[in-house]
Amino acid sequence: MTSAARPSVLEGVETLPVDVTSFVGRRQQVTDAKRLLASARLLTLTGPGGVGKTRLALHVAAAMRRSFRDGVRFVELAELRDSSLFAHTVAAQLGLHDQPSCTTIDVIIEYLRSHEVLLTLDNCEHLIDDCARFIDGVIRACPKVQILATSRQSLGVYGETTLVVPPLPVPSPEAVPSPDALTQYDAVRLFVDRAGAVLPGFRLRDQDCAAIARLCRALDGIPLAIELATVWLRALSLDQIEERLSERYRLLTVSPRNAPTRQRTLQALIDWSYDLCAQPEQQLWARASVFSGSFDLDGIEYIGAIDGITPEEIRNIVLSLVDKSILIRDERDGCVRYRMLETIREYGEARLVAAGEHGAVHRRHRDWYLRMVERFQAEWMGPDQDSWILRLRREHANLREALGFCLSQPDDAVLALSMADRLGTYLGVQGFNSVTRHWLDQALAASPPPSPERTSALRRNAWVALLQGDVDAAQAQLAEAAELAAELGLTKESAYVTLVKGMQAAAAGDIEEASLLTGDALSGFSSGHELSGRLLTMSIHGLLLGLQGERERGLALLEEAVALTVQRGEVIWRSWALLALSFVELDHDLAHAEAAAREALNLRRRVSAKFLMAFAFEILSWVSERQARHVRAATLSGAAAAMWRTVGTSPDYFDPVGVVHRQHLTMVRAALGDDRYDAAFQRGYDLSEEAALGYVLGTAASTGGEPRQAGGADADLTPRERQIAQLVSEGLTNKEIATRLVIAPRTAEGHVQRILTKLGFSSRAQIAAWYVGGQQVRELPLPSN
Repeated sequence: MTSAARPSVLEGVETLPVDVTSFVGRRQQVTDAKRLLASARLLTLTGPGGVGKTRLALHVAAAMRRSFRDGVRFVELAELRDSSLFAHTVAAQLGLHDQPSCTTIDVIIEYLRSHEVLLTLDNCEHLIDDCARFIDGVIRACPKVQILATSRQSLGVYGETTLVVPPLPVPSPEAVPSPDALTQYDAVRLFVDRAGAVLPGFRLRDQDCAAIARLCRALDGIPLAIELATVWLRALSLDQIEERLSERYRLLTVSPRNAPTRQRTLQALIDWSYDLCAQPEQQLWARASVFSGSFDLDGIEYIGAIDGITPEEIRNIVLSLVDKSILIRDERDGCVRYRMLETIREYGEARLVAAGEHGAVHRRHRDWYLRMVERFQAEWMGPDQDSWILRLRREHANLREALGFCLSQPDDAVLALSMADRLGTYLGVQGFNSVTRHWLDQALAASPPPSPERTSALRRNAWVALLQGDVDAAQAQLAEAAELAAELGLTKESAYVTLVKGMQAAAAGDIEEASLLTGDALSGFSSGHELSGRLLTMSIHGLLLGLQGERERGLALLEEAVALTVQRGEVIWRSWALLALSFVELDHDLAHAEAAAREALNLRRRVSAKFLMAFAFEILSWVSERQARHVRAATLSGAAAAMWRTVGTSPDYFDPVGVVHRQHLTMVRAALGDDRYDAAFQRGYDLSEEAALGYVLGTAASTGGEPRQAGGADADLTPRERQIAQLVSEGLTNKEIATRLVIAPRTAEGHVQRILTKLGFSSRAQIAAWYVGGQQVRELPLPSN
């Protein structure tokens, strides 16, 4: 079994967004879409902005989830404005990372090749060429993948089936205006539904039927137009809304326009919504359009305050824009953020350009995110690392937008370099190595030497290149960085350059030279205040000392690093120091080695740091082999291989690790035999991240031994409960289990609770560990060791 194996369940990916309003009508389109997807590899939902393509796609995808073994995946493209990052964006939303040996598109296609999944790509119209190339590659190479796309125009891919999404049916002028008659029309049903959300208790009365019928006709049955119009029921009567809309529409139709009627209707509605906003609301609508994706209140308070408007005033305006359905409020994990529908955002951006504020507001957007990155760097070595990682994840699209703006401005080259370099820490923790190099390469190409910023960016880029096995690129960048550091007298950067040179020597297997270089780097950091560099160097140098036979010196240095991080409340470098300590102790104190690796993994459970987790799984696999627990060792090797592949690197890129890795695989395979080894390895490779963590830290962590085996008193489960235990091990939630098995969520929850009770467990992770470590591995006759 090699790392070329494929997991059977996609994990770590975006789930379908939750609808915050009800889905009304579209029965015929839903039926048509399902019918077409029964045979079509690619179905594109087309239609103008605001007609409801996204909502229809989400509804169809959710309805068809059970038809695909590996479920459905949703990729939002509206926030992506740099086409060069198309592949990176799709990969990130699928939970994948780049590989140094192939393109990102190839990584995605290779990963999808053996999966049965419905991939939904939303808002493709501004990336037609990229989407078409990608989809064509997937369709040709991935026979079990089907694609559902939304776009304002067809994609032009061979074999594409299109389904035009029409406006909702509206009453004809001849229709009898009675409640019973009108509720047969989807446009009326949507109007009444949304009106009820605005005015609780609203219902379709006889005296309102004629006005609502006329309004739905005037709005051409466009869902977004209907939703915008109903917002004004808070302040206007039905007749007043109709009168104002008619005036606006007459002005629009007498103007020389080539747009189709439906587009002119939506334009009229958005124009009218804009005109009904007070001038400060109009300004904030336009200024908020610079955000990519979503934003928080702090961000809009800063970016919107160009002309002295106070934060309190901006907060009130934001609330008003939410009430008027211009902004959409999202709350997740206790964090409130705001976003716009793309049609609304595009309108605001056009108004921003017309007002002559486009450049000024983009500069404020840039400044806000530069400040954020500066604060991140200043506060990184402290107790808030997890909070910062979560925050930067939420702001990823805006950080990309700000960095792209810097690169587009000739005078901002140094700012772009500084921002890309500082973001490298966050991107590295997340495993986005190729994205780091992408931004640094662009910023370095635009930045004139010499400068401290260029020096720092060069040595960081060299570091990432080494992690990806690109030794030639690393060598060239290190040479320039060393020259600049000496020329500019940059002591800290000289120490970093020496550290990376030490890593380069270690990667090549020259442990003695690597130890000398990292020792020199440590001396350089010890004389300054660069704690991050010092801690990283302590971990690497301590590990190298251990490899040279100087165990006591190495352990002392690593324990000092752990103590320093504990004082600061820092966890990233503590985790690395613990893993280095575990490596050193492998052949001396196995219990200490295992405890250190477990602690490192526990520290990183809240925020997934995939590179670190891969190394932890690797070491714990080695520990298991030395304990003669060969099934567990093979399973953990599989989990580690999947994680290494996700990160886009390999233990073989660092020779000291690669040597142990290869010896370990040989010994475990010899102990189990090919069939048993391959089965256990594949089980580990197939684990979701949650299930892998459960296997390592769940049952085994609580019992001190192997996960309990199925078949004893603790495994007295019904066939249905065993089926649900398997789905829990795959990382499915109760709701997803209910959908998969066509049962009620409460029923699924009850089954899970009974499983926990019967097995004496307290967490889903323990169920996953039990299932993988016992029930699933025993499907083949494996030795119990």
